Amino acid sequence: AVMAGDTLYLSGTTDGGAKQGGTAADAAKRVMDNIKGAVEAGGLTMNDLVWVQVFSSDLADYAAFNAVYRTYFTGPLPARAYLGASHLLGDARFEVMGIAVRKAK
Repeated sequence: AVMAGDTLYLSGTTDGGAKQGGTAADAAKRVMDNIKGAVEAGGLTMNDLVWVQVFSSDLADYAAFNAVYRTYFTGPLPARAYLGASHLLGDARFEVMGIAVRKAK
């Protein structure tokens, strides 16, 4: 992640790949925990995310991903794209990247 002023740009992070095993929901939790860790390391919260892009190796996993994803926010959801990708690094199910902006106090 790179902080530029009040904006945090989050590089793509994966769920750790096929070696981690588990269900689509397990993979979604791992990747969202990774994103949450990066956001919080930048001094922001998940509710500061304004844009998220999700790459999925299987579009049939949308419902499982979405159910987990929604639990990470207490405010309005960020703008999001959910895209299919035939192959992700490490045979991951999901890769997520995004932009967070520190809200004015």
